[in-house]
Amino acid sequence: MQPKPHETISTQIGPQHNSEEENKSQSPFQLALRRFLKNKMAVISLVALLIIVIICILAPVFTDLDPEKTDLFLIEEGPSSEHILGTNGTGQDNFARLLHGGRISLIVGFSAMFFTLTIGVLLGSIAGYYGGKIDNIIMRAADIMLMLPFLVLALTIIAIIDKMTISIFVTIIAVTSWPNLTRIIRGTYLSLREQEFVLGARAIGASDSRIILKHFIPNAIGPIIVNATLMMASYIIIESGLSFIGFGIPQPTPTWGNMLSEAMNVRILRNHPEAWVPPGIAIFVTVLAINFIGDGFRDAFDPKSKQR
Repeated sequence: MQPKPHETISTQIGPQHNSEEENKSQSPFQLALRRFLKNKMAVISLVALLIIVIICILAPVFTDLDPEKTDLFLIEEGPSSEHILGTNGTGQDNFARLLHGGRISLIVGFSAMFFTLTIGVLLGSIAGYYGGKIDNIIMRAADIMLMLPFLVLALTIIAIIDKMTISIFVTIIAVTSWPNLTRIIRGTYLSLREQEFVLGARAIGASDSRIILKHFIPNAIGPIIVNATLMMASYIIIESGLSFIGFGIPQPTPTWGNMLSEAMNVRILRNHPEAWVPPGIAIFVTVLAINFIGDGFRDAFDPKSKQR
């Protein structure tokens, strides 16, 4: 028996119709999350990053050695049952420093990202929403900061400070890195300021803070999340690079950059790859995973990707 024409059409368009109804019932964030979970590389990178974070957090579970304790009788020892990755030039355990150093590097990257995000979103929101003289002042300040090379500015501030701490280091990075994010948020707000839903909110008497929190920030959440992930990856590299040349977190505090700096010796480079290869791989994998996660969020929040 042949199916009737209307039955055939219903069978063909039924699943698509249900899918469209399901999409309409979900919020933009839920749709973005679904698209993100379909990105295999981003999901694998997220799992890899979570594994690294968990291992670093549970560092005392994997080793009970003090990463800052020196032992002059065990200088540059090779791997053993007690010291899995051997010891460095002052007798400190490399494995303990790798795990505990991951804590510091991740804390610096996340904290610097959070404070930069706070400054950038706050100033970008004010500039993009109010415009006028306030916008000009903030943008001219951002232009001045962008004219100064980041590395030169950061090194100058670090050289002036007598004693470097993690909080001071994070503050220096945030204070010198906010202009780019501020310009991005400002541009996003300028495109939203004359939208109908914003004009409607103003017409019913909504306050400026409510409009920004309820309408502007949710619509700018995509660029914010994408830039947050990319900034965290950049800050981990910055911390490692500055620590490598001796301008980052001071010794004996363990960081991945400090471990690479400790291996700046021809003898260690040739004879003890276990001292510098693991922190190098840790930096590479962590930064690569964060970048893939950022790419996944960018595709997930991109409206054009809805057709994919």
